[in-house]
Amino acid sequence: MKQPLALAGILAVLEDPQTVSDLRRYYLPADGKAFTGGQFERLGGGGDRQEAANEFNADDLLAVELLSVQIPPFRALDLLQGQLGRDIAAELTAIPVDVELGSDAALPLISNDSPAGRAWRMLENANGLGWVTAGKLLARKRPKLIPVYDGVVSCALGTGSGFWRWLHDNLRKDDAILARQLDACRREADLPAAISRLRVLDVAVWMRHRNNHHGSACLGLRLP
Repeated sequence: MKQPLALAGILAVLEDPQTVSDLRRYYLPADGKAFTGGQFERLGGGGDRQEAANEFNADDLLAVELLSVQIPPFRALDLLQGQLGRDIAAELTAIPVDVELGSDAALPLISNDSPAGRAWRMLENANGLGWVTAGKLLARKRPKLIPVYDGVVSCALGTGSGFWRWLHDNLRKDDAILARQLDACRREADLPAAISRLRVLDVAVWMRHRNNHHGSACLGLRLP
């Protein structure tokens, strides 16, 4: 079993000049051909804007599909106007939009028996969704607190379940050096403020590993 990447390894990736180039290529390519996922957090003004923060709408579902997942029509209707959407909305109302992963206020919101934990399990267990889509839906609504997370990123970082807590802990280590480095990458790449620290990390790791990922047999991220 692979061990999670140490903080030093994460920092090595972020400090490599390729990371800023990858971020610009993903969000601000010189040829105008941006990755569709570059609009994930900004489409329709963002999923965490005040008037939309506590319920799913059509923009949220389209934004998630820009990250290469599909939501079946019957489940989309359930999220927009059914019981699943109402159940998730009840949990979202207990999660402030401005709490950042790594902060003192974050931990009570991401534990197993927390609003985000309960919402994630409801989404993950809903027929037609699964763990990747569940995380992307919640990341759209609370981008500062919930990271986008998929198989490529999981492989690259050597992480599995418990990723939120693992990342939360790493964001707090060594006087929050990881948070500061993510901010530095965002500034150097000239990304909009709407792109959260968590998304900077996700895109940096995903871009670095996506072409080298080989499924369950993959050895993980090649460090600079």
